[in-house]
Amino acid sequence: MNYDLIIIGAGPAGYVSAIRAGQLGLKTLIVEKEKVGGMCLNWGCIPSKSLIESAKMFVKAGDLKRYGIDGVDKKDISFNWQNAVKKAIGTTVKLSKGVEFLLKKNAVETIVGTAVITSENSITVDNRNITAEKIVIATGSYPEQGASDEISIKDFYALDKLPENIVFYGHGPVSLELAQMANMAGAKVQIFTREQKIVPELDDYLNDYIIKKLKKEKIEIINEESQITENAVKVNSRRRKAIIPEIKINIELDENGFLATNEKLQTSVQSIFAIGDVNGKSAYAHAGSAQGLFVVNSIKGVDATLDLKKYPINVYANPEIAQLGMTEQDLQADNYDYKVSSFPLSANGKAMINGDTDGEVRILSDKKFGEVMGVQIIAENATDMIAEASAYMNLEATIYDVASTIHAHPTVSEIFMEAGFEAVDGAIHK
Repeated sequence: MNYDLIIIGAGPAGYVSAIRAGQLGLKTLIVEKEKVGGMCLNWGCIPSKSLIESAKMFVKAGDLKRYGIDGVDKKDISFNWQNAVKKAIGTTVKLSKGVEFLLKKNAVETIVGTAVITSENSITVDNRNITAEKIVIATGSYPEQGASDEISIKDFYALDKLPENIVFYGHGPVSLELAQMANMAGAKVQIFTREQKIVPELDDYLNDYIIKKLKKEKIEIINEESQITENAVKVNSRRRKAIIPEIKINIELDENGFLATNEKLQTSVQSIFAIGDVNGKSAYAHAGSAQGLFVVNSIKGVDATLDLKKYPINVYANPEIAQLGMTEQDLQADNYDYKVSSFPLSANGKAMINGDTDGEVRILSDKKFGEVMGVQIIAENATDMIAEASAYMNLEATIYDVASTIHAHPTVSEIFMEAGFEAVDGAIHK
């Protein structure tokens, strides 16, 4: 069978590429060895965020009296791990079926099996030969190997109950998010890492905030095995390594073991592309999806550029953290003359109403022209709010544009306007 495009892997990078290819009239096949939606939808992004929401709800339920709600005794409520996991998995099943529907709707054929790349234009799946003009590898990544007594994230979700003591191995968003979730749900939590930064991609300012927040929540950051609490369940949430399918031809890897790609996301074989985690450019699902759209559009002759600095970094911590563009460290390394303007949630009316006043927005701007170079948000809904920053930066907006953008009142997003005014002259409510 011959196709215009074969995509190996049906995670956020792969299935988004496939849907777009179908929309553009490409005869497309997607090959997935497990479940449509990949790690992100089935065991990563979606279920973990659901569990975080359950844990946040549990914490707020113990504080209902402050909101004028009587009749709920804090001592009577408890966190039901199995029900929280059931809700999380139920969400993934619904979303997975939705993706399957969209693939069929756009005439994308799906094969469940393991793909082997046999040439620059062909693969085999269970000894079946398939050819295509282009091949896209979107096979994702997995945590680097841990000790034999560590369990995987999948196994963690399968536990009958939330352990009393847990240690998450590794730095990065996953360790942070799951550690805070388990802590809110009532477990004693440790994070084991020998790295200086909890989330390396984030600005130093944000990492310093995270360290202080974890200390306040009594989540220990440890770097020696002897510091691990006795009988703690060990969960492997380390940084991820590329999952590379079996390849019968020579394709170059980079120094970290990811598939090396050029500015068009082509591998060393021109007809084969690599998108998402497997190319090592970003571990975030939305970055993989954007790369997939970029590749498919490029195949159809749409000329565009790929700027990874304009892809948000979202961390579903408590409160959430989001970052876009350059960090202070980037600006300093490039000798920019820049300004930092900020505004705290503690002075925002909507945040006070919601009871979520921990956080702020920081805007990094070029002093000469006022161009917005980077945005950092700590807020309950930071991962949603960063989209406004994306619009600013895609349009090469200035702090004057930010300050003059009308924001409805009362909304948390008003902090953007305030930070814009802070950069221009002075914040209105500060």
